[in-house]
Order: sequence, then C-alpha cells, then structure tokens
Amino acid sequence: MNSVGEMLRQWRHRRRLSQLDLAIAADVSARHVSLVETGKSNPSADMILRLADQLEVPLRERNRLLLAAGFAPRYTERPLGADTLSTAGDAIARVLRAHEPYPAVVLDRRWNIVMSNRALDAFLVDVAPDLLRPPVNIVRLGLGRGGLAPRIVNLAEVRAVLRTRISRQLAIVPDAELHAIYEELLAPGAGETSRPVESEVTIPMIFRFGDLELRLFSTTTTFGTPLDITLDEISIESYYPADAETAAYFETFEAGGVRPGFEGF
Repeated sequence: MNSVGEMLRQWRHRRRLSQLDLAIAADVSARHVSLVETGKSNPSADMILRLADQLEVPLRERNRLLLAAGFAPRYTERPLGADTLSTAGDAIARVLRAHEPYPAVVLDRRWNIVMSNRALDAFLVDVAPDLLRPPVNIVRLGLGRGGLAPRIVNLAEVRAVLRTRISRQLAIVPDAELHAIYEELLAPGAGETSRPVESEVTIPMIFRFGDLELRLFSTTTTFGTPLDITLDEISIESYYPADAETAAYFETFEAGGVRPGFEGF
C-alpha cells in the first residue's frame, strides 16, 4: 500500500497543482506539504482531510487516505433506502417526480441506475432483457448489444460525449469495473478519433422510433457537501426536450411517480 504522503502527491498531480498552490489553498506552508508528501512528517487526521478537501478528493478516497495513515475512516456508506438517508432519498424522489413528464435517472459512480422516474419506460421497449437485470448500467443500456444504440441517430457523437466524461472520471479515480465498460463500449476503434468533445450540453441525443424522432439533452446534478459516500457518488441525470416536437411527445405521458431503482434500493 502507498503511504498517505504518496497518495496525496498523486491527488495533487491529478488536480495539476503545485505544492505551493496546495499550500496556499490549505493555508499551510509549502514546506509542510513537501514534508507530508515525502513521509518526513506524519500528518494528523484533520490535516489529511484539510488537504483532501482542497484537492476535492471523493469521500471514499478520503477514507483510504485516513487508513493509510493509521486512522479510522470518517465517512460511512449506507444504502440510499436506509432510514438514516431517508430525507435525502425523499428529496431525490421529489426531484425525479418533479421532472416528469421528461426522463430522469439517478446514477452511481459506475453509471448504474439507482432510481428513475417512469418517463424512462418509453425507452425500454424492445431492450434485451439481460440489459434490464440489476444492476442496470446506463452505458450498456445505451451502447450494448440489444440496447438503444440502433435507435440513436447520432450514435458517434453520443459515444464521444460518454467517452469524454468517463475517461475524465477514470483519470481522477481509477475503477476496474468502469474501466472494463470503457474498454468494451467506448474505447476508440481503428480509424476513430478519441478527441474529447468540448461542448457536451449542446449536443442532443437523437432517438428514432419508427417515424418519430426525439431530441434530448441532459444536465447533471450532484449533492453539495455530502458527508456520506453514497450521496457523494450519485448524480441525477435529467433529460430535456431539445425541440417542440419532442416536448409534445413527452407531454402526452401520464405521470406515474418514481420508479424505485432497478436495483430495488
């Protein structure tokens, strides 16, 4: 296992900060940052968390920093349906319901669907049953065999957007399972560019169902200053109509409430 100093240095490099940059942000001396990174100074738990906060280290990784330094983890990880997270779960459910008649999903760090509203059901017709077995992964749902890919008119653009987002995520926090999904469905093929897509929000996803064409764009919402790993790692993807025809289609949807998790949280 790497020392806490080595791990902090790796996070600093990922954030492209100098020791001086980090020291100024954390209100400590650059010498102290250097001593911590080289193992010549043993940081307290509070100092580790102070530096981690400035480095925007995810809560799961902050626990690993603490463990590497010999301290107990500070952050818990509870299911979204746990009593202790009921307020957050209720708030998320309200957000999903309020977004109807348009689709919205809650995703975990590996892009698995944790919750969705019922507007998503319109896209699940004819999807291969194995893609709907928990945990349902939205990347596999969109790009895997038997998924939505044949219905996506601008598939190359959608793949490029997902490639950009997930490659950035993996560059910050490597994850074996998500990396496997990337290699299977998003890694550039022969002759295909891996150039990042710079304008994600303005590129719509265009679906074709028979003679019907639906254009959607998405936004991402995360919790501010969460203290639980589950809340730290989830995001809400909300989809909006990109034209009047798509809006009119979804406005015929009869709101049926929140679909509580493909995983049954």
